[in-house]
Amino acid sequence: MRITTLLFLLLFFQMSLAQTIFGRWKTIDDINGKEKGIVEIYEFKGKVYGRVIEIFEEAKKHIKCDKCDGEEKDKPVMGMNIIKGLKKDGDIYNGGKVLDPKIGKWYHCKISLEGKDKLIVRGYIGIPLFGRSQTWIRI
Repeated sequence: MRITTLLFLLLFFQMSLAQTIFGRWKTIDDINGKEKGIVEIYEFKGKVYGRVIEIFEEAKKHIKCDKCDGEEKDKPVMGMNIIKGLKKDGDIYNGGKVLDPKIGKWYHCKISLEGKDKLIVRGYIGIPLFGRSQTWIRI
């Protein structure tokens, strides 16, 4: 009986981990479908952040955010937080922002899971209707 209960709890714990946004995600360009890199989604002081931990294209591995303003200006994209300050709101995370380092612009952001291995990341201006979404794949 104890072993059955332990196995059930372990299985439940594994399933609950698979249903989280936290972890490493392969980013895919919503325009050309190319795999761009890996972003690690994590929580810090009750808010959600996403940091670039890998860039696939060799020529872009050492690029800097020269079009960015503020603290990101001329900083390497590798290691940069491109998602900042999201909070959980039911099944979605919103209230934060996402950076497009290619153009140096921040957008409002919301993210949600689609199944256990797809993350929908939406950047928008004003309201979510005016924006773009990318589907990222869990690694």
